[in-house]
Amino acid sequence: MSKISQLAVIEDGAKIGENVEIGPFCFISHEAEIGDNTTIAAHSCIYGKTTIGKNNKIFSHAVIGSIPQDLKFAGEDVALIIGDNNTIREFTLFNPGTKGGGSKTIVGNHNLFMGYVHLGHDVIIGNHCILANAATLAGHVELGDYVVIGGMTPIHQFVHIGDYAMIGGASALAQDIPPFCMAEGNRASLRGLNLTGLRRHLDRNDINALKSAYRELFESGKPLKDTASELLEKSDNHYVIDLCNFVIKTKRGIPFERKNI
Repeated sequence: MSKISQLAVIEDGAKIGENVEIGPFCFISHEAEIGDNTTIAAHSCIYGKTTIGKNNKIFSHAVIGSIPQDLKFAGEDVALIIGDNNTIREFTLFNPGTKGGGSKTIVGNHNLFMGYVHLGHDVIIGNHCILANAATLAGHVELGDYVVIGGMTPIHQFVHIGDYAMIGGASALAQDIPPFCMAEGNRASLRGLNLTGLRRHLDRNDINALKSAYRELFESGKPLKDTASELLEKSDNHYVIDLCNFVIKTKRGIPFERKNI
């Protein structure tokens, strides 16, 4: 049985699952769908066509699904889709998509969004990511799985961050960060592999293969995309292949210290 405060405002048409808790002074849009076992704490607002999966915990004063902060937005039919088992802490702001970006903002499963995190329009978040307090993602940013973003870190629009990457706190990121890597600074640049994160999930042989590939790509002084293509031809390690494919496909470039040959 759901536990819904009599002080909550839930518009007709909203779909509320089983065992949902909604605290006082919450607002739920008529287009919203709330999955089973989700809790929404006091003063939170769920706007627009927002779909929230199962077992999510949304803390007080979160604003989920309010219209994009994009001057081109003219009331189009857009959506925000949130998966399962996410924790969304106090004063977070998630915007839906826009017509120019596919009309959807998508959040995966098992993510932690700490206080004051902002997800801009058309953002895509993978699974098992951690965004620390006041991490701020502009429109069209894409995060892979197991990404960690330090607190007070703004990320420029259209930036892509690969799986298992980590961005240090109080950084300012304007370019793409490949999977398995760590970056920090203002402007943020690569500092090496995210070894602490990798040791939690990968075996030693895979980490050693990534170490070798990282040296070839970012420390040899050779042309980056040419080196990535050469590594693809001789490596059968799928993590190395993922790293090289990311390097080849990057659109915003990768920030690292280029060495003379």
